[in-house]
Amino acid sequence: MGGVGRPRFCPQWLELRERADAAARAPELLRPLRGWSPALDPDRTPDPDGLVIRDLGCGTGSMGRWLAVRLPGPQHWVLQDHDPVLLSRAAVRMPSTAADGRPVTAVVELGDLAALTAAALAGTSLVTASALLDLLTREELERVAEACTGARCPALFALSVTGRVELTPHDPLDAEIAAAFNAHQRRLDGGRRLLGPDAGPAAVEAFERRGATVVTQASPWRLGGPECALTEQWLRGWVGAARAQRPGLARAADAYLRRRLEACAAGELGVAVHHTDLLALPGPYGAEGGAGG
Repeated sequence: MGGVGRPRFCPQWLELRERADAAARAPELLRPLRGWSPALDPDRTPDPDGLVIRDLGCGTGSMGRWLAVRLPGPQHWVLQDHDPVLLSRAAVRMPSTAADGRPVTAVVELGDLAALTAAALAGTSLVTASALLDLLTREELERVAEACTGARCPALFALSVTGRVELTPHDPLDAEIAAAFNAHQRRLDGGRRLLGPDAGPAAVEAFERRGATVVTQASPWRLGGPECALTEQWLRGWVGAARAQRPGLARAADAYLRRRLEACAAGELGVAVHHTDLLALPGPYGAEGGAGG
């Protein structure tokens, strides 16, 4: 991601959430991905030229750290983001070897999704992103889908929010806070109307309209217990966004946050933040040029 008006994320927040992200991502989607491309199949001889993987909105590189060790063969990652501070941390923390011990290399690229075209993806084996689609506009998502399908490049997008959050024990204000937060996710930001929880269905539609095969898998965060530090920061951000969207909620939201933080500190709060992972394979799955024969 990148450009004017795009959010910047604190590296400490990205590092705090990395373990929960890794636990939530859906490894089940790697199976159809490997079936589509022989180069991604650990039971076949790796392509000597290796894989070229472009990670959009890479942040500190957590998607690369999760995925590189699950794919075989030599890999070259292009880590793309609009934030040079995050990029400075990304490449140096990438794994050096793939699932089969082959080398993994990485370069960083300061760039904007506006430059993403089918031509720019020529020679790319896979496009990835994590927690990105809900930050895009519909036009930006269409551009990504057009570029990937035009280049016949599979795309794996992890952790798009669905708008559904479950907290235990229940609180009467849960639904109102959730609705205000979801409205904030769909806000107009710097002239850009964000997709928020609509990103997953919009991505399915955009890729399928271009002839891609799309497979989705639930990938919920499960917070609580040892994740108390993350749960606390998530709560503050979740309630804070709801409060910003609906200032009239301020007093009730502040009291709600206090109750929830107390329950978190006491180890009595459980949270499920629902996400969807999406794999888009260009063309019908199993067709010639698709599943690798």
